[in-house]
Amino acid sequence: MKGLILCGGKGTRLRPLTYTSAKQLIPVANKPILFYAIEAIRDAGIYELGIVVGETQPEVRRAVGDGSRCGVKVTYIEQEAPLGLAHAVKIARPFLQEEPFVLFLGDNIVREGITTFVERFKASKPDALILLSRVAEPQRFGVAELREGRIVRLVEKPKTPPSDLALVGVYLFNHHIFEAAEAIGPSWRNELEITDAIQYLIDKGYVVEPHMVAGWWKDTGKPEDVLEANRLMLAAIETRIAGEVDDSSNLTGQVVIEPGGRVVNSCIRGPAIIGEGSLIMNAYIGPFTSIGPNVTIVNSEVEHSVILTDSTVSDVPERIDDSLIGRNVVIKRSQAKPLAIKMVLGDNSRISVG
Repeated sequence: MKGLILCGGKGTRLRPLTYTSAKQLIPVANKPILFYAIEAIRDAGIYELGIVVGETQPEVRRAVGDGSRCGVKVTYIEQEAPLGLAHAVKIARPFLQEEPFVLFLGDNIVREGITTFVERFKASKPDALILLSRVAEPQRFGVAELREGRIVRLVEKPKTPPSDLALVGVYLFNHHIFEAAEAIGPSWRNELEITDAIQYLIDKGYVVEPHMVAGWWKDTGKPEDVLEANRLMLAAIETRIAGEVDDSSNLTGQVVIEPGGRVVNSCIRGPAIIGEGSLIMNAYIGPFTSIGPNVTIVNSEVEHSVILTDSTVSDVPERIDDSLIGRNVVIKRSQAKPLAIKMVLGDNSRISVG
């Protein structure tokens, strides 16, 4: 069995961050989202992975390399444009050949992994096994309609959803999916939809089984989804102090200080993580906050936020909350006084707040 991870797409809902970075490489609990997918597939006993890449392929290749650091072997498959998930399956056929495979969207996180999912597929040997989860906004996803425990219809991002059962971005297929991908035409979005390919399998009498997700799952397509995934992942961390914390600082709850991180005269309430080489001075870091590598936070307060590499927050008079801040961002105090601060900032941004 092989794995296929999709890392194309433009990540428009995460702009401006994704103008300069692949959405799959945005960190959650200081680990790129893509690595959660790689590790989930590896932990299910699958070690040969294909990664479908688009215009962000150079940075994906830099981050993942040949996969050896994660204990897998990676082959890169270039997709000329984001033409749909079924199109990605079609172009991956030379890599996949006739083997069954798991298809994993690179911006999804399944907290409990996919081992049980893979084991069920191997045991029951359907033509497709589809992971489902109940969601509050099914119109944002592909949606499944079930009848007597069997999938009878799939609809991609319906205006009027037939159920609240969203297709989690993880699927298992055998070789019949290639027949389906070749048979379907483009949707109204001008994409070859994986939902249409699965519907083809259903209509032709192939066995398509549902599997309800165990634990939580997140599609990190929007800033609030990234923050929620960060919150959920941080809730499971264990305290580890590999950096420096002075005697005037106070750490409570689960806190990780990575090597080279320094905490000076500050209060950190976990769960929180401070990245390598970061400096926290005269500051408050609240729960569910991830501070990336080489970040400086001085005389400021941050809570329930994600701050990426090489950014600086200095002398900000109001608490920064529910914010996703990109790389190399500078936030500093000015004379003007805003009533509130809430930001989604792209890389290399510069703003002043009061």
